[in-house]
Amino acid sequence: MSDPVKTAPVPERVDGTTVLEAEPKGRTGWARVLLGRDAVMIYALIVVIVIAMIAVPRFASPVTTGFLLLDVIPVLLIAMPMTLVIITGEIDLSVASIAGLTSAIMGVLWQAGFDIGIVLVISVLAGVVAGAVNGFLVAVVGLPSLAVTIGTLALFRGLALVVIGDNAVANFPPELTAFFTSKLGATGIPTVMVGVVVVILFFGVLLHLTPFGRGLYALGYSQEAARFVGIKVARAKLWLFVGTGTVSALAGVYWTLRYSSARSDNASGLELAVIAAVLLGGVSIFGGKGSIPGVVAAVLLIGVINYALRLGRVSDVVLIIVTGSLLIASVVAPSVFGAISKWRHDRRVHRELPQATTSGAASA
Repeated sequence: MSDPVKTAPVPERVDGTTVLEAEPKGRTGWARVLLGRDAVMIYALIVVIVIAMIAVPRFASPVTTGFLLLDVIPVLLIAMPMTLVIITGEIDLSVASIAGLTSAIMGVLWQAGFDIGIVLVISVLAGVVAGAVNGFLVAVVGLPSLAVTIGTLALFRGLALVVIGDNAVANFPPELTAFFTSKLGATGIPTVMVGVVVVILFFGVLLHLTPFGRGLYALGYSQEAARFVGIKVARAKLWLFVGTGTVSALAGVYWTLRYSSARSDNASGLELAVIAAVLLGGVSIFGGKGSIPGVVAAVLLIGVINYALRLGRVSDVVLIIVTGSLLIASVVAPSVFGAISKWRHDRRVHRELPQATTSGAASA
């Protein structure tokens, strides 16, 4: 009598459950680095830059580099703390209004004869207070951040109008305004980019290399789980909103001195560009996922697209449509790809499960 056909036993986990042999495994090592979301954003940025250099006259020049970076600096600054806020599952829509309020306070104080150093300190402190108000209402009172920051968006913009009215202050120290538009030699890179890089490195280290930053991912997945592992949820959220308020104030200072104009409507609509860049950079709107390098690449990508279209004499209305479309795509695309991945996984499981069952029965 012939021996029965022997089949290899199906691997089992420690708890006795069956493991499918074809079960997919995630990328590891260099594959994860070179094919991850951050790398894809960098590749897209490089491709768009090359296309713009070929298709748009005058794009490939130090002058273009300078003006492009000057345009993206406010978005790049505010996007750093916004990344951390959205990773926790919250959002701050009042950032542009805080920048506008900061600008209005700068104008009024400077017009009143205060020293420029005192003006800058008080203006930044106003941003700290505004962020603390948001943080208190969200973290301590427990209100939804979306509702809170929609309210403070209108509140801070209204306060800016009350502070300075319809006036515009434009007589800031020439040496200071010249510094904010100066370049590093013949490179075309703005001098203030040195400070911007410091801010990027600070938030990158904070998010990726500290226990506080790693805890933000856990907080974005589940507040209850975060509390269970010892994360002080309220304190973390409070500090994050203080951070967005502070950096928004710095962006307001930059905006005022770059254009040498303090107005109540400065930085209007900037929150749309910030959120679009953060989400396009791979940060999940539901929290728990994202990184600083991907967001930096996304900010530069949107900046390159907008500046190239502007050089091509495309109207500002089209630029707003492009930004809005990127925002929608950055929200919808992860859900679509997630649904496709789940469908492929379920299909693989259904295809392999009968074989695993038969193999297990033969072994028995």
